Amino acid sequence: MSERPITRATIFAAAVFAVSVGLGVVAVARDPAVGVEVMTLFRDQVAGQLLSDSPAVLAGKIFLNNLGTCLLLFLGGASLGIVTLLILTVNGLLIGAVMELVRQQQGLLFVAAALVPHGIFEIPSFLIAGGLGLLLGQELIAEWHGRGDAAARALPLARLFLRVVVPLLAVAAIVEAFITPAVLSVII
Repeated sequence: MSERPITRATIFAAAVFAVSVGLGVVAVARDPAVGVEVMTLFRDQVAGQLLSDSPAVLAGKIFLNNLGTCLLLFLGGASLGIVTLLILTVNGLLIGAVMELVRQQQGLLFVAAALVPHGIFEIPSFLIAGGLGLLLGQELIAEWHGRGDAAARALPLARLFLRVVVPLLAVAAIVEAFITPAVLSVII
């Protein structure tokens, strides 16, 4: 499979995600109560269950959580990409909202310290998985129009997911569990 369609699909996924992040930031900038609600939901549903674990267990849980999200992004392509786009959008809105609320409370340096160490691995894996999901949807549409075999075209996409996305997620989880907290402790 050529790299050009994968690159284009990943750039499109990145654009959808970036616009969603921007909308989340704007929503909280206009009404900080939105960010407080999102942050409360995040603490109750995600952070509360993770923060009490040792770094090694935390890394495993983060990896599995992010792997599940990336699998949904990829396999969401079977919905002609609708589920993939929905996951990209919702995650972007939530991340943008939390990011803006934390920026208002802690400052931009804190946000950067909390996101950059692991985000340089996690965000690309998320966007690549989204791009692969969009390509899977495109392949299904092509097959419906008699221009391909989606099952045969899905195999190289799945291989790329395993070769690129999974290792990036593993590195991101280790960095998020072991390095990001150390970086934040220097900032606080």
